[in-house]
Amino acid sequence: MPKEKNSAQKPANLFNARINRHANDFRHSLSYFDALPQLTLLGFLVGLFTGAIIVLFRYLIDTPLNFLIAGHPDNFEALSIADRFLFIFAGIFLLALLLKLAGKKHGETSVAHVLDRLHNHQGKLPLGNWIVQFFAAVIALVSGQSVGREGPAVHLGAGAASQLGQWMKLPNNSMHTLIGCGVASAIAASFDTPMAGVIFAMEVIVLEYTIVGFVPVILASVMGTALSQAAFGEQGLLMGSSDMSSLMELPYMVLVGLVISVCAAMYIHLNIFALKFNQHSIYVRLLVAGLLTAIVAAFVPEIMGLGYDTVNAALAGELLIISLVIIAVAKLAVTPVVIGLGIPGGVIGPLLVIGACIGGAMGLLLNMLVPSLDTNPTFYVVIGMTGMMAAALNAPLAALVAVLELSYNPNMIFPAMLVIVVSCVSTRQFFRLNSLFIQQLKHSGRDIDFGPAVQALRRAGVRSIMDPRFVNAAPSIEKSEAERLLKKKPMWVVYEHENQKFALRAADLATAIEKPMDEKEDEDIEQVQEFALAEIAGRRISVSPIHDGANLVEALDALKTSGSDALYVSKVYSPLTGDVHGIITLAAIQNYYQPKEFTRAVG
Repeated sequence: MPKEKNSAQKPANLFNARINRHANDFRHSLSYFDALPQLTLLGFLVGLFTGAIIVLFRYLIDTPLNFLIAGHPDNFEALSIADRFLFIFAGIFLLALLLKLAGKKHGETSVAHVLDRLHNHQGKLPLGNWIVQFFAAVIALVSGQSVGREGPAVHLGAGAASQLGQWMKLPNNSMHTLIGCGVASAIAASFDTPMAGVIFAMEVIVLEYTIVGFVPVILASVMGTALSQAAFGEQGLLMGSSDMSSLMELPYMVLVGLVISVCAAMYIHLNIFALKFNQHSIYVRLLVAGLLTAIVAAFVPEIMGLGYDTVNAALAGELLIISLVIIAVAKLAVTPVVIGLGIPGGVIGPLLVIGACIGGAMGLLLNMLVPSLDTNPTFYVVIGMTGMMAAALNAPLAALVAVLELSYNPNMIFPAMLVIVVSCVSTRQFFRLNSLFIQQLKHSGRDIDFGPAVQALRRAGVRSIMDPRFVNAAPSIEKSEAERLLKKKPMWVVYEHENQKFALRAADLATAIEKPMDEKEDEDIEQVQEFALAEIAGRRISVSPIHDGANLVEALDALKTSGSDALYVSKVYSPLTGDVHGIITLAAIQNYYQPKEFTRAVG
């Protein structure tokens, strides 16, 4: 029986060994910056995985709202004041309970959290924060808090991609593209905007534009959109015609851009102001956020929920100028504050609602001042949405593409570009503000290096530049063993001395063993010569460990912190116990990102 059992286990063991070998080869191939086929396959998987999560996320929001609210899920205006209070404070209670169970460690969510983990922690997003974001966002949106859906979707998409990458033990240089795929799929599935998903991921999250990065992200966005349309059908959020009546409106659009930049700056400043109260108890902050929302919602119920019904009402011309101004001011005063106080919702949707109301009001004002122009106020609703999103998030292209896809109207592209330029430049230059997410990170004392050299180093893994021309040796070896090792034509001989690894240049070992032996022994006595590698004269470098999943930024940091001359690449996640796979020097890292033209010019 034991023999039969062993014989049955052999094929299984061989199969497992083969699978592990192919999996390791796949991981190692991702260390190279041009691993396009492999990343495209991963983009497909991430797109499906993230798309399914966002579909579930949307169902968990829409299903209870369809049951609890008459008409449509966003119709909080139909509720009585007492019901609005009940919704808001029930949500605050559940959020407080959830965050108490999760603890402070897992309480951080948002797009800023994604940016920090992606650029400062090699894309390792904690599972606990991801779970909190999922359920907290569902609670916040079902209870009518004045927040958006797309911000949590970004965290969910990035977190899903990160967890998949960590489970597969992929090298860190591939995590950037993987998380970009997750974000693109999440935005596409949430908004039904595949192009905007791609641009947002590349412009706001990954912050790079390469073919290797774009192609997998595009495929992931396609998969997210496909799942969204299969579940909810094809959607167009902005129902209504939007056309510019005359080129005479262009100067007025400059004014619209300036007004939007002021509102975007106020939005950012209010959010940062609310973040200053983070040292207070989360329960106190949630209670204050609930009170603020409830008081304002008693008079302006349009601030509750996603607010896309308000956008469509503005597009349909159903709102007067005073109503648009009141909604914009109320939403602008409440949303950035409650998010800063700790409500785990998004900022993108509210920005679109505020921009739509500001734009609609500006369009109606122009109609009143210059009736002869016969302007279309609906057009200004779309223009306002584009400018507000672009100015607050520093994402001009993503905003333009998003509104284009949502409206299905190419006529607004050229005037929208003017408003985007004015609003973005004004926000940057007049108010000295970066994007909302970067301002949040700066406020919390976290910084991100967006330099081109760092971006280039993040795209490659240590295996792509390591020198595999080495041999392992004992601290002391005989001449015959040294000759055997040198036949492999290594560049380095790696050995250990006093619990520290060193690499001796192989040429120096060859020189040492070629020296004649001392004539201290009788000619008839066979002498065995040993060489202590630590005592051989020659070039030797101290080497410190780095795991083979690291990228080149990590390698550069490891060289600085360890004080070693070089690194040895070892088993992933267990560098101190694994075997050496290769040697990396500072010169190898510099040669990777320095342009050939620069190297030739210096040489």
